[in-house]
Amino acid sequence: MRDGKYLPQLGLDLAGGTTVTLTAVTESGNPPQEEQMNQAVNIIRQRVNGLGIAEAQVTAQGDSIIVQVPGHSQREVVEQVGQTAKLYFRQVLFSDAAAPQPSNTPTSSPSASPSAEEGQSGRPSIEPSESSSGRAMGKALQNEGPGQAQAGAAPSTLPTNMPTSLPTGGTQQQPDLSGIKKSTLMEFQKLDCTDKKNRSGGGGEIEKANEQVVVCDRDGTRKYILGPAKVLGTSVDEAEAISDPQDFGQWKVTLDFDGKGTKQFAALTTEASQQQGDRNLIAIELDRTVISAPGITNGAITGGTAEITGDFKQKEAQDLANVLRYGALPLEFRQSSIESVSPTLGRELLTGGLLAGLIGLGVVAIYVFFYYRGLGVVSILSLAGSALLTFGVVTLMSEFIGYRLTLAGVGGLIVAIGITADSFIVYFERLRDEVREGKTLRQAVERSWGRARRTILTADTVTFLAAVILYIVSVDQVRGFAFTLGLTTFVDILVVFLFTKPLMSLLVRTRFFGGGHRFSGLSASSLGVPESVKARTRRVRTREA
Repeated sequence: MRDGKYLPQLGLDLAGGTTVTLTAVTESGNPPQEEQMNQAVNIIRQRVNGLGIAEAQVTAQGDSIIVQVPGHSQREVVEQVGQTAKLYFRQVLFSDAAAPQPSNTPTSSPSASPSAEEGQSGRPSIEPSESSSGRAMGKALQNEGPGQAQAGAAPSTLPTNMPTSLPTGGTQQQPDLSGIKKSTLMEFQKLDCTDKKNRSGGGGEIEKANEQVVVCDRDGTRKYILGPAKVLGTSVDEAEAISDPQDFGQWKVTLDFDGKGTKQFAALTTEASQQQGDRNLIAIELDRTVISAPGITNGAITGGTAEITGDFKQKEAQDLANVLRYGALPLEFRQSSIESVSPTLGRELLTGGLLAGLIGLGVVAIYVFFYYRGLGVVSILSLAGSALLTFGVVTLMSEFIGYRLTLAGVGGLIVAIGITADSFIVYFERLRDEVREGKTLRQAVERSWGRARRTILTADTVTFLAAVILYIVSVDQVRGFAFTLGLTTFVDILVVFLFTKPLMSLLVRTRFFGGGHRFSGLSASSLGVPESVKARTRRVRTREA
């Protein structure tokens, strides 16, 4: 539905849309390899198709990829398909509130944080649970609960000399900073997660899996120091968004690890389960943002299956599963620009395309009325039926699966006029042949149909196969032409079999057509019937009467 009317949705070239430019960044600073760019284009195109968006354009230009999605409301989709989708599972080393800590302010003795046991009850955890298949399923990625912040509470400020550990006093447990690099602690102090740009790509350098990193959570309320990645997103075999049966209205993403990932995840959860405080947490990091960081309470998870939960809505869960399902991009990309684009061809060309279709239809109508006379009515009604059926199918596809009609698609619809006209011309010529051989009109209609049917099916099958092959080997707008060509070929078969043939069987029973009126197109003179055949046909008609 468009503007309150049931009309097909228009593609990027006819209605404009949104475009994003993704620029590839390499660790060495050298231009990316062509093979990597081609792989990235294919993955992004798969993501777009997985979201059910038709007629999107994904092209590589040098070290950049241009993604164009029709419709001005698709900005979020364009941003989502450009995610690098680098998924890491890391152990949390330290966490604190999101705001940066002043590095030049003397610090009083750090405040005590509750013990791990005190905060444990309010923290979501990773626990094995039996799935329907009998495998242990880890509730791996759950949103932090209110108790997590307390369990990992840090002092209000860190000492300026960055000690590797803080003193402990009494029975209260202090944050453990052992093993954390001084440079990492300094970066942690300066990071402000309330700034949105620090929650979208890490704000600068390319992230390395085998190093400690400082990142924010996706809400910007907490920041983390994470250890080296122990499980990579490439070890994820399958990702699926499902509704949470235990929490109505909430969605989650299930992950299945391969054999290597199962062993790595088991080792990671084993190590974390033996720690306390922040180091009992496993962070799930996607594109330098912590999606969730639950704790380990019941030992290691060895089943190879995990769940990402985090107060997801359906669309959010499906988008995340779509990104993970098609894999990480081979390169890291920065969004150079995102903007709305005006139609590249516009409504004027749409009007021109429709006008060309009407002119073509008019020329066909003139020809069939001139050559076939009254049978031209059958031709025009068949074309009208084909047009209405095609319009209805395209409109329904726009409504339910997001199909968008492009100028190339309009070209495929115009070609369909010739395909449909060719079908009934084959039928009419077979009918003429039968009458010339001495058959009555009623006999000729049935006998000619058997011969014409085979020819029509053969021709339409060849056209349909050509459209399928063109759709498979082509990309972007050429697919739009191939799709509408295949669709209209299928519609042509339906119209000829279910409308044109039954209509002819009814018309030859009328006096105007069956009696051979000179304007019916079935008169002896119109068919070129010899005098001997005319006499024989009249005798047959008399006996039938």
